[in-house]
Amino acid sequence: MAEATSKPRDGVQIDLISAERMDGLASMEKIRMILDGVRDGNIVVLEEGLTPDEESRLIEVTMTEISPDEFNGIEIETYPRSETADQSFLDRLMGKESTKKLTVIGPANQIETLHKDETLISALVSRK
Repeated sequence: MAEATSKPRDGVQIDLISAERMDGLASMEKIRMILDGVRDGNIVVLEEGLTPDEESRLIEVTMTEISPDEFNGIEIETYPRSETADQSFLDRLMGKESTKKLTVIGPANQIETLHKDETLISALVSRK
């Protein structure tokens, strides 16, 4: 039987979270899952992004949890997927923003965005 140890990891853990897993969660459950992962030093990648309200709430909650010795905050980068393929004509006409976008979230002291455009997020991830 394998025994869990607390020795340091040799690398960075990346949590790839499917849209299906996020669909069953309330907004605060999503935010808590993301922040818990990032506080553990993980990079969190969401298959589908948060709504604008959820993203604002994530930033608000993050600001209340920043501590100089423990948690430096988050770095968040998002790029939209093709909205025309995923939204109805009425949604586009009414200005509703699609949440079908890839989002990368990580500890502010470990992730640095090198390049971002409509089709690519390039980031440098370092160990603590």
